[in-house]
Amino acid sequence: MTPITIIGAGLGGLTLARVLHLHGIAATVYEAEPSANSRTQGGMLDIHDYNGQRALEAAGLFDAFLGIIHQGGEASRVLGRDGTVLLDQPDDGSRARPEVHRGDLRRILLASLPEGTVQWGHKAHSLRALGQGRHELTFADGTAVTTSLVVGADGAWSKVRPLVTDVKPAYVGMSYVETYLLDADARHPESAKVVGGGALYALTPGKGIITHRETDGNLHTYVALSRPRAWLDSIDFADPEAAKARVAAELEGWAPELVALLANGDTAPVPRALHALPIGHRWNRMPGVTLIGDAAHLAPPDGEGANLAMYDGAELAKAIVAHPGDLDAAVAEYEDAMFERSAKAGVEAAKTHELCFGDRAPNGLLALFRGEM
Repeated sequence: MTPITIIGAGLGGLTLARVLHLHGIAATVYEAEPSANSRTQGGMLDIHDYNGQRALEAAGLFDAFLGIIHQGGEASRVLGRDGTVLLDQPDDGSRARPEVHRGDLRRILLASLPEGTVQWGHKAHSLRALGQGRHELTFADGTAVTTSLVVGADGAWSKVRPLVTDVKPAYVGMSYVETYLLDADARHPESAKVVGGGALYALTPGKGIITHRETDGNLHTYVALSRPRAWLDSIDFADPEAAKARVAAELEGWAPELVALLANGDTAPVPRALHALPIGHRWNRMPGVTLIGDAAHLAPPDGEGANLAMYDGAELAKAIVAHPGDLDAAVAEYEDAMFERSAKAGVEAAKTHELCFGDRAPNGLLALFRGEM
């Protein structure tokens, strides 16, 4: 029997496994992807000094983290839809929220674990309670393991969550459309100039463009649109050029240099319908099961998701260490604290979403950046 089973080799699950390993506690991480390099791992993350960085310190990886920081990446620009620069904040070097690439962060976490900790190509298919907190986990290939604690670190559409609650994420009324400009300084110099060295925000009520300069010089853009889910589903993303044209039409009247961040994209646009769990969502305690990260408290993107997932992983590991031989007590301690902090984070995520895309946009975000809120 496997004492501790983690479903999902994202940042939260890997942090949990790493902190446990430092304390001599074995865990196995099961991941559906066939290998660590089977797909790209998202874009830039700002890692906060009050949660994400603390998790990395608990994992003994803070120095490695410092080595992957995107120098200058904390710079922020806010533009009006006409291209007017409303705010241009340089990276102040404080490292309170330094930017790193998600793929780099995942790489140092994976490298810190003993070989075999992550079992690739294991897609969770079903979970069955066996009594006394034990569960049988069956994978898509028909193999199965029995475990004393199963941790759902498997994101928004968690296979583990139904063990503890029937609540499912709901569409928040907004979708992102994602694309990249590759090698932007050489191939798209005007766009590179507009974005600057860090992040760009061009926002109006109900829509916006958010772009990050990545460590490899690519520009990673999300076009945010407040539209019904049916609108997104009506777009044929199998036809990239037609899809880009359809989305660009929603930006009629915007400055050409902003629309170009989508229209000139070098990669096929990818739809990202945003979903969230109810703010303050919690469940009745279930022996032998718990959740971390988006599986536990999915919220609209506000820069906290990865930080909270890593912090959850580190805090659950600490609780397990503090209660040797008593996983129920460890999970109870972890969940009590997690429910409280995730409820507060959910409220803040909703506020940030309103600042960015509500009726006051972009003035709410400007006030936040200027420290007026």
